Amino acid sequence: MAPKKETDNTNIVAQNRRARFDFFLTETFEAGIVLRGTEVKSLREGKGNIQESYAEAKNGEVWLVNCYIPEYQSKMPFGHEERRPRKLLLRKREITKMHDALNKKGFTLVPVKLYFTERGIAKLEVAIAEGKKKADKREAVKARDWQRDKARILRDFS
Repeated sequence: MAPKKETDNTNIVAQNRRARFDFFLTETFEAGIVLRGTEVKSLREGKGNIQESYAEAKNGEVWLVNCYIPEYQSKMPFGHEERRPRKLLLRKREITKMHDALNKKGFTLVPVKLYFTERGIAKLEVAIAEGKKKADKREAVKARDWQRDKARILRDFS
């Protein structure tokens, strides 16, 4: 099943911009996240970081590891652990596809974007990714620089 198309009405909380530079993203999935109340409140304030996080599949489930959601600042006597593993909600066939990809050498699960849908539900975009080598990264930088220079030349020429 293909992931749903993204609309402009989503509220992006955190993005992993480095993921597209460090990895070849082969396939993306939209996953729900099991969160506690204070975690949702903290995310609604725009706090949260998925830069150093990753996902792992074990025992037929997929978990988001090392995602940072700071404690919600209120007078509540209980909070949440900031870097606890969080369960991702996916379809069974998506989980098996991810598990099969992880068994191949060089593949990993990378969180790309954390956002709220129009209905106010927290979602995480997870991608099956293959690590880039140093030469691939240099090639990406060259291509990006050339596109920028080409746009500048065309703008000046017109």
